[in-house]
Amino acid sequence: MYFLEEHDWSHEVWLLSSRADILCNQNVTHNSSLYKKPFLESFEETPLLVAVLTYMGYGILTIFGYLRDFLRHWNIEKCHVAREREEQKDFVPLYQDFENFYTRNLYMRIRDNWNRPICSVPGAKMDLVERVSRDYNWTFEHTGKVVKDVINMGSYNYLGFAENTGTCADAAIEATQAYGVGVGSSRCEMGNLDIHEEMEQLVARFLGVESSMTFGMGFATNSMNIPALTGKGCLILSDELNHASLVLGARLSGSTIRVFKHNNMQSLEKLLRDAIVHGQPRTHRPWKKILIVVEGIYSMEGSIVRLPEVIALKKRYKAYLYLDEAHSIGALGPNGRGVVDYFGLDPKDVDIMMGTFTKSFGAAGGYIGGKKELIDYLRRHSHSALYATSMSPPVAQQIITSMKIIMGEDGTTLGADRLRQLSENTTYFRRKLREMGFIIYGNDDSPVVPMMLYMPAKIGAFGREMLKRNIGTVVVGFPATPIIESRARFCVSAAHTREMLDTVSHPKGCPKHKITLNSMAFSTFISNITNR
Repeated sequence: MYFLEEHDWSHEVWLLSSRADILCNQNVTHNSSLYKKPFLESFEETPLLVAVLTYMGYGILTIFGYLRDFLRHWNIEKCHVAREREEQKDFVPLYQDFENFYTRNLYMRIRDNWNRPICSVPGAKMDLVERVSRDYNWTFEHTGKVVKDVINMGSYNYLGFAENTGTCADAAIEATQAYGVGVGSSRCEMGNLDIHEEMEQLVARFLGVESSMTFGMGFATNSMNIPALTGKGCLILSDELNHASLVLGARLSGSTIRVFKHNNMQSLEKLLRDAIVHGQPRTHRPWKKILIVVEGIYSMEGSIVRLPEVIALKKRYKAYLYLDEAHSIGALGPNGRGVVDYFGLDPKDVDIMMGTFTKSFGAAGGYIGGKKELIDYLRRHSHSALYATSMSPPVAQQIITSMKIIMGEDGTTLGADRLRQLSENTTYFRRKLREMGFIIYGNDDSPVVPMMLYMPAKIGAFGREMLKRNIGTVVVGFPATPIIESRARFCVSAAHTREMLDTVSHPKGCPKHKITLNSMAFSTFISNITNR
């Protein structure tokens, strides 16, 4: 049994079939009547020359990778990777050699750009533990030195609540003294504290929904709750760029999954229409439920979901909507209440509202909000609610305090000031990058700012050169992105000052033009294909 009501579509199939030709001509993708303000996003297609050079770069790296593997096989080059022992060669292999090819020959060349140890609060600035590698990133050694005051452009600290001083930190300390750090039980046993119930009531009020429940891990909020909502005989329509937690939850549910093009309402409508007209495969019985799964802000693209159009389609075809606001809650909208607030929509039009506390609130965990019947059902059937340990009390207090600040219930304008500062910083930083000639993706109001690098050598070169100038960035490449769309991803924060953003957009020692990337990438590319 599932909470979400099952629809009988049979009486509507004949109507949709007879109007198929009419529906095919309807285009809700750019239905401006649903928007109260301009909706501007940019996704420039990869230039042909850049695409060709990028493929050539990966091709050269692959050729040299096979050459290195040949040298390792004959013990000419030292092999650092895990391999089967000779006496176990007749057993089923534990290590798939071909699957690890990319890791050992491409990723390993630029591994120093990730997993850098931080030894301070990851706020607007942070301190990094200096490390060096003497074997081309297979292992690292700490030098004992600390790189001070690195501008942090990688953390999801949208509202600047990642701090160890101030109201939130003081409240978390008091909660630790009152409750301790750990609970040691699940909510349904001995782990339900009054602070947890206070938090859930506050979250429901903040979202404008009847009820809510919280979880100690954001990833598990998706992966463990979607299986409780849908199952065999249900259909999930998922955006092609949805987060891994949503993909895993959909797969674990046992539902049929169909993917629509990113933020493409024509693609979504076609899937909805086909699902209703044709029903389930083979039997053609109506689907028990149809669940549309989307995100508020897509963390790799910087795009914002076309929520007014999604809701219009959801209502037209009587489907359900699951909205993941991990990156948008606190970061969008005049009141910081996410993409629903951003578009001025009614929260009741979204059936399942999900979000996390790990970004804008400087805490950990996630939530689901909606009707009271939905939440009561999840409390009894969600694996994450039944088997996971309760959220740590100081973390819960951090969420309560930061949320009250955003809502203005602390008696100050600090929350409103941070929301305004985040919006101004986002607009300013995006404009600066465009003026310099860089190709950036996403919505003009999104604090996630992907800047395209394209070529593989630029991934390592950009991350290293920025760190030399005391700027910490996140660089991303294949397979996390399409092979010809490698990028650097900046996350703007309300804690960033105008001077910090100017420093990032015009680092010392770099010309104020995008050609800088080409010069710094060439030496790295040659190093990558020749170093052993």
